[in-house]
Amino acid sequence: MRFDDYKTFRTAIGGRLMVAEVGKVAEQANGAVTIRYGETVVNVTACMAKTPREGIDFFPLSCDYEEKMYAAGKIPGGFIKREGRPSEKATLNARLMDRPLRPLFPKGFRNDVQVVATVLCVDPDCPPEMAAMVGSSIALSISDIPFDGPTASVIIGLIDGRFVVNPTQAQRAETKMNLTVSGTREAIMMVEAGAQQIPEEKMIDAIFFAHDEIKKIIEFIDEIVGAVGKQKIEVADVSAPPEIAEAVRGYARDRMREAIHTFDRAEQSAKIDAIYEGAKEEFLARFEEVYPDAAKRIAGVVEDVLVEEFRGMIISEGKRPDGRSMEEVRQIWCETGFLPRTHGSGLFKRGQTQVLSIVTLGTLSEGQTIDGIGDETNKRYMHQYNFPPYSVGETRPMRSPGRREIGHGALAERALIPVLPDEVEFPYAIRVVSEVLSSNGSSSQASVCGSTLSLMDAGVPIKAPVSGIAMGLVEEYNEETGESRIAILSDIQGLEDHYGDMDFKVAGTREGVTALQMDIKVHGLSREILRKAIHQAREGRLFIMDQMEQELEAPRPELSTYAPRIITIQIDVDDIRTVIGPGGKMINGIVERTGVKIDIEETGLIYIAAPDMEAAEKAVDEIETLLKDVEVGEIYEGEVKRIKEDFGAFIEILPGKDGLLRIGRMENYHVDRIEDVMNIGDKVKVKVTEIDGQGRINLSRKELLDK
Repeated sequence: MRFDDYKTFRTAIGGRLMVAEVGKVAEQANGAVTIRYGETVVNVTACMAKTPREGIDFFPLSCDYEEKMYAAGKIPGGFIKREGRPSEKATLNARLMDRPLRPLFPKGFRNDVQVVATVLCVDPDCPPEMAAMVGSSIALSISDIPFDGPTASVIIGLIDGRFVVNPTQAQRAETKMNLTVSGTREAIMMVEAGAQQIPEEKMIDAIFFAHDEIKKIIEFIDEIVGAVGKQKIEVADVSAPPEIAEAVRGYARDRMREAIHTFDRAEQSAKIDAIYEGAKEEFLARFEEVYPDAAKRIAGVVEDVLVEEFRGMIISEGKRPDGRSMEEVRQIWCETGFLPRTHGSGLFKRGQTQVLSIVTLGTLSEGQTIDGIGDETNKRYMHQYNFPPYSVGETRPMRSPGRREIGHGALAERALIPVLPDEVEFPYAIRVVSEVLSSNGSSSQASVCGSTLSLMDAGVPIKAPVSGIAMGLVEEYNEETGESRIAILSDIQGLEDHYGDMDFKVAGTREGVTALQMDIKVHGLSREILRKAIHQAREGRLFIMDQMEQELEAPRPELSTYAPRIITIQIDVDDIRTVIGPGGKMINGIVERTGVKIDIEETGLIYIAAPDMEAAEKAVDEIETLLKDVEVGEIYEGEVKRIKEDFGAFIEILPGKDGLLRIGRMENYHVDRIEDVMNIGDKVKVKVTEIDGQGRINLSRKELLDK
């Protein structure tokens, strides 16, 4: 292929031009495309290992979103001056790429596949994550990798009641909703949203509005595939031969039904593992001479039996593994004030899922500065989620947070931001950490509930409590009749999450939705099913909220005694220099005397953080005194700062403001030596008698003495 032998394809998304260039760069990848969206440029590649990875029971797909600081005209910070580990934003964008793609690869496909989106240039009005998501679908679709796409993605905003596709930078500041939707031509595959208490019906309208836009983008991708797409490779059949399937099914079916009906997660897992091992012991010797990979095929049949029995039990018998009805939420237990010396804590338990959330309050300067390829921003609210191995009864190395932990923390953060008070009302930086103590499904939504309790326990005046629930779906489709039977499950647990067709997390207040995350594994989700699921989720959320409010109904009226006290005062911009003083003398003196921490904004807004209210009020008094004007006729108690013999003493009557007390006005008798009356450091009461045309202050002590 000659260097100039490449093809260019054009379309419009959200009123802005998108150009896909194929064949110009990265020619050795299985599939590659350069996406130009406005002036945003993202190069996306897809590569596949030539042979399957042995000894694994999962599809090894990795999606990487690479932020390059040169894309925004920046030099990386730090000593090394090169990009390091991915930012949280990059990690979340990589998850957005991964989630709609993963379900569309063949069952049993075990070749490593890596999709890399490299952000080369950023236009703030054209989000690079959208270019990466569309580009990842194109790169896979035109490659020989067996991908059952294409998919497409859009961001939807809500401004003045109107939906906006891929909002610009200015529109993102106004939108009441930030909704990311991915899907195929037939189905929605993934939804991610943060919203300001949006009603459920409005959210449904937004999702299907997004799907209409997605269909247009898929037509564009179909055009590209038709022009430059490669033939897909064939994937080897990994299903077991009939003789293995029949034998293993007979062994596993009844045992699996009993195992599925075990309530305790650890006991359930042990029983299922025993069935796998028992099937291998029973049949491996019989079949391994004919089928060298008999162990893998036997395990595959046991897996199929597990899925069939689980799904059949729900669809045909209307039973869930733990005996609940489809709408029933597991037993809930809550406690606040679990930790005596933290600023706030909330313990939330639902079934075998238990999360402890802890609040820490600090000054606004302790917020997080985000320096990436976008504009530098400051996060006042930080929500972090930890999932230690003991929460599922396992052992593994304790490392830094992975993509899952970062994603769940971001979801809980989005859920709670809309109800937080603004900085003027509550001038604190807020950090919430959710520690998962036990997990059997829906720990991310348990962290939303626990965090609401902890914020109220800390006395943070949130606008309304937020609760969250995870919903599931099991669908049985009859190809002959074209009919489907479905079951929508409230508050899903482990098996229902893993083997169901949907993981749908909804968080919100009584007024509406604040966060939403949905992953679909089936090739179709009708508006009716989505409406039923989101309204069933609302019923579950409100039931959970009722239980939470029995523990704590509203924020506590006072902060914890261990939380810092932060108050604000507004001064004139011209007085900032006076408060700071030469070389920081005045402000440092106030900090040293009172033990507070002071931050001054360019607007003249002063934040004072103190260990107790007494220290804060003392600092306020000093600042107000510092800014007072000296008035003629007023009496002040000042400190002797300097003495000039035979002339007088300079008295500091207000911070930074000295007046001259002449020797003849010190006493009601003649003074020969000033040191006979006062010395440096003495406190002296004086009266202001004059402020001359040059602003010099003249004082008298004599007028205050008895004649």
